[in-house]
Amino acid sequence: MTPRLDAISIITADLAASLAFYRRLGLDIPEGAESAPHVEVTLPGEQRLLWDTEAVIASFDPAWQRPSGGERLGLAFACDDPEEVDTLYAELTGAGYEGHLKPWDAVWGQRYAVVLDPDGCGVSLFASASPAVK
Repeated sequence: MTPRLDAISIITADLAASLAFYRRLGLDIPEGAESAPHVEVTLPGEQRLLWDTEAVIASFDPAWQRPSGGERLGLAFACDDPEEVDTLYAELTGAGYEGHLKPWDAVWGQRYAVVLDPDGCGVSLFASASPAVK
């Protein structure tokens, strides 16, 4: 049997803040999920994105320690076009989330930006810098 990637997990210090951030990115997270210690959503392609509080992780892994000196995880969200990258970056930073890299035209052909989620993880926003040929 070959293992297959089934889920990506985010360990968060503030579950409500993390869920609010990812809802702004369009993930369909059920209302009221903030009261659970573990949350998961199914993504397109049937993979899952999971959230666990630091307390949950520590409950079954007593040696676990909050990472220091780097990100816990990096996610990337595809946007439809360069303008959506700019708009989404402005909306998120306007809502108080920390911008890490302002939108720019990357040498690899994308409009690209990075916003930090509430736990300091970089979340990339990107779109092809050239319009799609129709």
